Amino acid sequence: MRGAGGPLLCIGDLLHDLADDDAGAADHQGSPSSVSPSMLSPSPPSSTAGGAVPRGDAPPLRPSDLHDQFQETYTQLTESLMGTDHSWTALTLKLCSAVETADKLVNFANSNVELLLKKVHVLESIIKRSDAAIQIAKAIEDTKIKEETRRDS
Repeated sequence: MRGAGGPLLCIGDLLHDLADDDAGAADHQGSPSSVSPSMLSPSPPSSTAGGAVPRGDAPPLRPSDLHDQFQETYTQLTESLMGTDHSWTALTLKLCSAVETADKLVNFANSNVELLLKKVHVLESIIKRSDAAIQIAKAIEDTKIKEETRRDS
C-alpha cells in the first residue's frame, strides 16, 4: 500500500516520487540542450545529517567530483541503514540528488558533444575548401612559371 508508514518515507515511495519529478521535469524542460551549467551544481541540503558541515561554504562541485560524492553518500547511507540511525531518509534524498545531478550532467555533456560534432564538421568543410584553394593557387603558380620559362627560352 503506497503511502503507508506515517511521516517516514519508505524507499518505494521515495523512488516513485523521484520518477514523478523526472516526468514533470521532462515536460517543462524540453530538450537536453536546455540544461544550463548552473543546474549541474547540486542544491545544498536543507538540513545536514550526522553533524556534517553545510555545503554552502564549499566550492562548487566539478563533474569529476560527482563519483566521489555519490560513493561517500552511498557509504553513509549503507552505514545508516545497518544501524538504528534515522538519518537514512536525508541520506537517501542526498543520494537521489547526486543521481539527478549525474543525469543532468550526462544530458548536458551529450548536448555539448552534438554541438561540438557539428562545429567539427563545419571546420572540416572549411579545411577542405582551403586545401582546394591551395591546390588551385599552386596550379596557377605552376602555370605562370611554365609560361615564364617558355618566354625566356
